[in-house]
Amino acid sequence: MKILLIGSGGRENALAWKLAQSPRLSKLYIAPGNAGTSDYGTNVDLNPKDHSQVCQFLADEHIDMLVVGPEEPLVCGLADAVASCEATAHIPVIGPKAKGAALEGSKEFAKAFMQRHAIPTARYLSVGKDNIEQGRRFLDTLKAPYVLKADGLAAGKGVLILDSLEQAKAELAEMLDGKFGAASSTVVIEEYLSGIELSVFVLTDGSSYLILPEAKDYKRVGEGDTGLNTGGMGAVSPVPFAGKDFMQKVEERIVRPTVNGLRADGIPYKGFIFIGLMNCDGDPMVIEYNVRMGDPETEVVMPRIESDLVDLLEAAGRNRLSEKTISVSPQVCTTVMMVAGGYPGSYAKGTPMSGFDKVEGSLLFHAGTRHDGDRVVTNGGRVIAVTSLGATKDEAIARCYSNVDRIEYEGRYFRRDIGRDLDKYMSR
Repeated sequence: MKILLIGSGGRENALAWKLAQSPRLSKLYIAPGNAGTSDYGTNVDLNPKDHSQVCQFLADEHIDMLVVGPEEPLVCGLADAVASCEATAHIPVIGPKAKGAALEGSKEFAKAFMQRHAIPTARYLSVGKDNIEQGRRFLDTLKAPYVLKADGLAAGKGVLILDSLEQAKAELAEMLDGKFGAASSTVVIEEYLSGIELSVFVLTDGSSYLILPEAKDYKRVGEGDTGLNTGGMGAVSPVPFAGKDFMQKVEERIVRPTVNGLRADGIPYKGFIFIGLMNCDGDPMVIEYNVRMGDPETEVVMPRIESDLVDLLEAAGRNRLSEKTISVSPQVCTTVMMVAGGYPGSYAKGTPMSGFDKVEGSLLFHAGTRHDGDRVVTNGGRVIAVTSLGATKDEAIARCYSNVDRIEYEGRYFRRDIGRDLDKYMSR
């Protein structure tokens, strides 16, 4: 089977690594990929926003399946374009069409979907310039902190959590005035949920589903969960506070109603659903939906999946997922993200990297790297994820940090406390 994988981050490197293990894979292309993905397939210079270019490549190379890693191409209708082109309509796409991708592309759409299908989530109000006074009154009914979310995609920067009511009202006005561009022309105000976060991942063909290993990621740049939000500084799977009883609640109250709700609403959906959850005293509440795998969570989920990923994805694409089961390793997987100095603010690119040959017992999933001749250099804020399996969380994380210290580049930074907050939940 010939597969085209769209994306260039750590998520795509982890997916490429897993896809390449399948005996059913004959050729893997990654567009545009990075220095790490080239170890598992062929990087190709395609622009996912140019739908005609992607469709032409699919047809010319006789691709059997398209796997879309990031959300933006899905929200922009790449799956729709493939389905509407006569030469590519037969190719299964792992990733929803634009109507389904609105679960991530529009916070307002997602909240209305949850409300319609009785899926537990925080109270909310969608606000535009025409009802800003209603928004201010709604803020008055809430307790601090106050959550404001840009309705559309804002490159991970469109969520504000504020302690001051006055500041929340001021920021609401600024967002509606274009603080995040068109993404904040509508703002969703949410009640703040108190608890501990985790990520649950589902693969679905629109009728059946498989629940993948769950994970917990770390978004703040500083140790002790301080500083600015990032795309993720590390992750752990499994999550010790998400036991059998809790996950049964997740399936019954959230996963099954989500898949059934999409079908009831006439929204065909083939691909991943990433459900951002809050464990609120043992009860799961949905924070948000994403329509793809998470990053850096993919870097700890994929190593725990023992099943053939190509086989599972093809079953999802061909409406045969009910025939499949998933095998998951009992081992603990952890990842530590190494980033560029200054991230998530301004940072340098093109910095030479070294030490890859010294790494032992860990997987390296490149995120922001590229080849510069014979060298690998940095090419993004999040540079490389060091991932390890172990019998315990402590064993896995110790292996990560041992190998992090072997990778060198100027200005490197990483958190040294990934997973440490989970010690109070660990029984293994």
